[in-house]
Amino acid sequence: MKKIINVYGLDMKKVIIYGIIGFIVLITIFNSFQTIESGEVGLKVRFGKIVDSSLNEGLNLKIPYVEQIKKVNIKVQKLEIPTESSTKDMQTIYTTIAVNYRVDSKKASNLYRTVGNTYESTVLSPAIQESIKSAIAKYNAEEITTKRSEVSENCLTALQEKVEKYGIVVEDFNLTDFNFSQEYTKAIEEKQVAEQNLKKAKLEAEAKVVEAEATKKANDLMKQSLTKELIQKQMIEKWDGKLPTTYAGDDVMGVFNLSK
Repeated sequence: MKKIINVYGLDMKKVIIYGIIGFIVLITIFNSFQTIESGEVGLKVRFGKIVDSSLNEGLNLKIPYVEQIKKVNIKVQKLEIPTESSTKDMQTIYTTIAVNYRVDSKKASNLYRTVGNTYESTVLSPAIQESIKSAIAKYNAEEITTKRSEVSENCLTALQEKVEKYGIVVEDFNLTDFNFSQEYTKAIEEKQVAEQNLKKAKLEAEAKVVEAEATKKANDLMKQSLTKELIQKQMIEKWDGKLPTTYAGDDVMGVFNLSK
């Protein structure tokens, strides 16, 4: 085969070979380093086994094509999960759990070894669902409303117990969008209206009792003050001096206690 010579007298076959070798060398060099960003932990993995879990931020060396550097995010992250749970009295409640969490840098290698980088969907989300359902099942619907902070604390405690062994630290936990089923909400509204009406009727009845008692006391006082002498005196004071034209019997003057 004749050698391929370009216009400059170069062996094109060698140029192509050297070019390929140079490209491979360049790729190899690039694959020998990897940058660890702030807020990340680097784990050096060789053939699927962690050989170094103390990689620092910045540029890190690795054996190309043999070793990999896996990054684990250790910054605070937020996860929101809508849930449906049942209370002790079998009422359905819908809520959204907002969790701020982070990975403990000292346990990042164990987390990657046991779970991998899918820990949010594999460990955290199921743990949140289980914790909220377990906590809410201990209370009836009315207690859920009045003891919301207590429910939240119980849920947080249960969640921490489930995820701390993996190296996941829960920084903050909140229950949001707290809603019951439409049927229960309607029943609560009707109950509140009935209680308000009952309270109003009770107040009106109490007012009437107070009024009746006041009237009775006033009448009693009036009866005590209206003696026979006082009545006669008031009648005399109001008499215009004219005798009635209508006969009332022989004792008509006796009303005024007047002697004939």
